[in-house]
Amino acid sequence: MMENGRGLQKHNVSTTLNYWDDPGDGSRPTPIFIGRGRITNERPHVAHNFVVTDISGDEDKYTLDGHGFQYIHHQSAEKEFTNEASIRTTYYKECEQLLKDVTGANRVHIFNHKVRRGPTQWHHLGLKNLANRGPVTKTHVDQSYAGGELRLRYEFPTEADELVKRRYQIINIWRPIEIILKDPIAVADSNSVPDADLVAADMTEDDFAGEQWVVRHNPQHCWFFKYRMTPQDVLLIKCFDSDPTVARRALHSAFEDLAHRDEVSRQSIEVRCIVCYDD
Repeated sequence: MMENGRGLQKHNVSTTLNYWDDPGDGSRPTPIFIGRGRITNERPHVAHNFVVTDISGDEDKYTLDGHGFQYIHHQSAEKEFTNEASIRTTYYKECEQLLKDVTGANRVHIFNHKVRRGPTQWHHLGLKNLANRGPVTKTHVDQSYAGGELRLRYEFPTEADELVKRRYQIINIWRPIEIILKDPIAVADSNSVPDADLVAADMTEDDFAGEQWVVRHNPQHCWFFKYRMTPQDVLLIKCFDSDPTVARRALHSAFEDLAHRDEVSRQSIEVRCIVCYDD
């Protein structure tokens, strides 16, 4: 344990993070397919050693536009996240207002959400593995720069030509359902990740053909997390920003903390949002 300037103990974690195994021949990464109750992900990855730094007590130092992620404190009326109708009404409304308050945006559109309660190796459960959706333990960004526009055009087919003329973002709202000990989520400072480390990769979910980033290993990547996140600790993860002058994306991945590897499976919810501005 270490201490920050406020005397709070830090729980920095020596661990491994899984990066795309680049074959070096210029070929695109293996596509991912999600649908019909299952996900097929056969992309090769290799584990690399990193220290993930605990930002507890220093949360206010990290911002969406400065680093690509931001931790905030927010109380939700939802507690169990087991009722889909309630998630899509009550919780979606909370998330829309939360992002408007944080970003100053005038419009927030939620296009899907993922509840995760499954085991670490849920991908290998075979047919219907999405019923046991668990943490994603591979470094990635949900949308590439081209993928951000693909998602915008898919969600707003009649408005997209006008919306792309103004700033828009894709931001994920990540919240624990129970205190997080096993398989916490790490985010990388955008400033430590050059575009040259990002590789576009196809990902099809149901009828949407999207594009995300996979990542080449670089020991200069700086990874962070908040230890023992509670349901009141919300992580905002920027996946895309049309503004090239700010942090445009944050790599993220679940990782193993050996101190808590035998805990019960992690429970979390992630809501994915398109954020639009007037100018």
